[in-house]
Amino acid sequence: MFKKLLAALTSRRQASAAQPYRQDELNLVYQLLFCDDPQLMQASAASNALFGAAPDPRVVQTIGEDPAEESRVRLLAWHWLRAAGQPVASRELLGVVVEVPLEGGLDVLAAYADGSVQYINQTGRLAVFEGAPEEVAQHGKLLVHAGIGLAAKGAVKKRTPPPAFGNVRLSLLAADGLHVREGSFGEIDRDPLAKPVLQQAQRLLDTVVRQGS
Repeated sequence: MFKKLLAALTSRRQASAAQPYRQDELNLVYQLLFCDDPQLMQASAASNALFGAAPDPRVVQTIGEDPAEESRVRLLAWHWLRAAGQPVASRELLGVVVEVPLEGGLDVLAAYADGSVQYINQTGRLAVFEGAPEEVAQHGKLLVHAGIGLAAKGAVKKRTPPPAFGNVRLSLLAADGLHVREGSFGEIDRDPLAKPVLQQAQRLLDTVVRQGS
């Protein structure tokens, strides 16, 4: 299965596709964090109503609205509906991805509304938490909650390559699309809506690092 995932990623190497890591495996993980590539998600997700020959928009919307469903699957459902030209009234925030370019590489922390968390360290180390331990899950949920106000303010944007060195990017994954706030740490610190997101991301990162110590 993983070889199929890597083949899918390789076949989609485009100018717009970010490849921030030397290892294809990490680039695949990075792409999957944003839940916006149906081909990659199809390769990794179990067969369901999203990947049939002709998905029923009503069924797909039910998946998107189901709080018991995995957040990343819900995001994919909303993505499918938007791509299919279906109306999406919800603006529910389901994930936050924080990107910080460092001298050793790109640090990326992702949290989702269901408590799952993933972290790619600048050195290439990967940590994955699927709703446990509880401390990590709780801080992950708090990070998503902290981003609600910022997501509500911003316009929907297209995903772009990782931020330049010296900047931090907050990518807010919502039912209606991607909302982005990017700037220097000073600019983010002065933004009353973005500052709490970055602060909670630091709390989550500290918790994640403690798990590996």
